[in-house]
Amino acid sequence: MGIGFLFFPELCPVCDRLLVGGERHICLECLADLPYSFYWSWRDNPAESLLREVLFVDAAASLLLYRSESKWKKPIHNFKYYGDKSLGRYLSGLLGKRLYESGWSDRVDYIIPVPLHRVRAWQRGFNQASIIALELGSFLNKPVLCNAMVRNRYTFTQTKKDREHRRRGVEGAFRVRDKYKDVFREKKILLVDDVLTTGATLEACGNELYRAGCFSLSVATLAFVE
Repeated sequence: MGIGFLFFPELCPVCDRLLVGGERHICLECLADLPYSFYWSWRDNPAESLLREVLFVDAAASLLLYRSESKWKKPIHNFKYYGDKSLGRYLSGLLGKRLYESGWSDRVDYIIPVPLHRVRAWQRGFNQASIIALELGSFLNKPVLCNAMVRNRYTFTQTKKDREHRRRGVEGAFRVRDKYKDVFREKKILLVDDVLTTGATLEACGNELYRAGCFSLSVATLAFVE
């Protein structure tokens, strides 16, 4: 424990309690109460049902469930908006372990993160989906292609928009780079994002991957908003 701990003690982002002993990132009490989705081993789960309204997916899984008032919204926001990449990797590792144990390696050839527009990536300093994808890749032992897709149109935040407005906002916003179109042909792709809310962004990206000739598409996110 360094001297920095005295001035900047690490708090659990879920309950704000001081982390002690061997606790890392999230306290043991909150970890014991983590609202796991169990979607990784649940066929026709709510995430799959939501996405299949607009896109064919082989499977979809999220690490955890939350509603707008959930205390588990905070660690996701700390990762996405406040740059806590270490926390993001930790949560992604929890998901990666469960995907591996459930046999997801067999349904993946390549892992693709949902891209950020270059302006948003510059503002934020990183793409949270890429961090998640790289962690999942280490568990599933599959290549992660962080630059295979680009977001070619800047869109303002979609957070408070309904599903139809989100779909319009991201329509045509993504494309597969030309040099990857032959790479994806007849391959099984795992598309990765941080949060699944309406599925509009994943739909737009997934359609582009199918246009590039991919054989099947699965989706993994850290959270699913009920």
